[in-house]
Amino acid sequence: MGVVTYDYENTSPVAPARLFKAFTVEAPKVWPTAAPNAVKSIEVEANPSSGSIVKINFVEGLPFQYMKHQIGGHDENNFSYSYDLIEGGPLGDKLEKISYENKFEAAADGGS
Repeated sequence: MGVVTYDYENTSPVAPARLFKAFTVEAPKVWPTAAPNAVKSIEVEANPSSGSIVKINFVEGLPFQYMKHQIGGHDENNFSYSYDLIEGGPLGDKLEKISYENKFEAAADGGS
């Protein structure tokens, strides 16, 4: 088994608290509306907190039908969360999981 690390930084005019909320707690409502050409629905087992399973169903015509994530950590005070992609999507039959760590930080201009 190998490990690959990839870092990516992006900026946004949206405040960290609002982005964090849109990507976590409100994702089942926000993403099908914000990206209707990609996300058909999001199903959450319990609530989007540590240990929960989140299934993202994609619209027909995309390369993947769905992806399942298991939430690893969810810290509303620091606007950070982590999750593992455990089924579907780009995993195929070669990868066991893909782990993600996300943190939204304030920028000088009030965005993230």
